[in-house]
Amino acid sequence: MPRVSEEHLERRRQQILDAAQTCFARKGLHATTMQDVFAESGLSAGAVYRYFKSKNDIVEALSTDATVDVRAALSEAVYSDPLPTPPELVRIMSTAIVRLSAPSGPVRIIPQAWSLALTDPNIADYVRTGILGIRRLWLDYADRMREVGWLPPDADTDAVAKIFLGLLPGFILQHLILGDADPDTFARGIAEILPDYRAAVAAAQSTPA
Repeated sequence: MPRVSEEHLERRRQQILDAAQTCFARKGLHATTMQDVFAESGLSAGAVYRYFKSKNDIVEALSTDATVDVRAALSEAVYSDPLPTPPELVRIMSTAIVRLSAPSGPVRIIPQAWSLALTDPNIADYVRTGILGIRRLWLDYADRMREVGWLPPDADTDAVAKIFLGLLPGFILQHLILGDADPDTFARGIAEILPDYRAAVAAAQSTPA
């Protein structure tokens, strides 16, 4: 009997994840059962359990994939040249979140995973790992801000990173639940509340050598 190709296995795995994503978007994590996933995917229980031993395993895979998507967008922006300003970066990230939070989009699973992480140690482990990975990128951004003179030389970039990290969950919740948050509003808000972080650079460039 020929061996099943890796491509086939990945397609079947993705079929299950897509079905679960649809179920979670429709009913929520708590109300969705494995029977719902079987029915939505059109696969037998045995076929699904071959890839995922439990609903929590599916939640882990989906939330990890969603975090990877968000992290990829942030990483590309943080390491781009020239360095995007904070309003520009907030617009980039919030635009990515809007794209990823369309009906049945992967970002919609993230707040539900946060909720489960409060009571489930296993889910808490990979949620924590994802959050820390994104925070490290914000730290790199804060360090780059300091290097280009947008922050003082003695700036606490760890504190800055933690503040920046808090923007993404705030945008996700307002966009998904209130429906009145958009990338332009968030970018405009950041521009309003931050001091003129570029003033030092402009002053240095205008000063004769």
